[in-house]
Amino acid sequence: QVQLVESGGGSVQAGGTLRLSCAASGYTYRRYCLGWFRQAPGKDREGVATIDSAGMPTNYADSVKGRFTISQDHAKKILYLEMNSLKPDDTATYYCAAGLVQETLINGLCALDPSYLSTYNYWGQGTQVTVSS
Repeated sequence: QVQLVESGGGSVQAGGTLRLSCAASGYTYRRYCLGWFRQAPGKDREGVATIDSAGMPTNYADSVKGRFTISQDHAKKILYLEMNSLKPDDTATYYCAAGLVQETLINGLCALDPSYLSTYNYWGQGTQVTVSS
């Protein structure tokens, strides 16, 4: 059973930086799609960034391209999300997730679209990010 635990959330002013971490345990030797998703109050959960556990490629939502970077430390089984130039619209609870690549890889990229949320079988508890103007 894969378990995911996020950390690194907090409150920052617009333009600031945060780095989220997601520690994974219970991994098998399977290949996974790993991703960060977020949900703001009153809104649906949306994809932020994903990466294949085997390495590249990465996949980003248009709203975060050029500002956020997803990466992983494969040996330590930690997934990261470096968030720069944060905006108030980035305020949300951020979740990391994992799904078997055979279910979650779409056209060579790990799925971001909310219609594929159900293919991510494992979710963390979430970490709050608040960006003030």
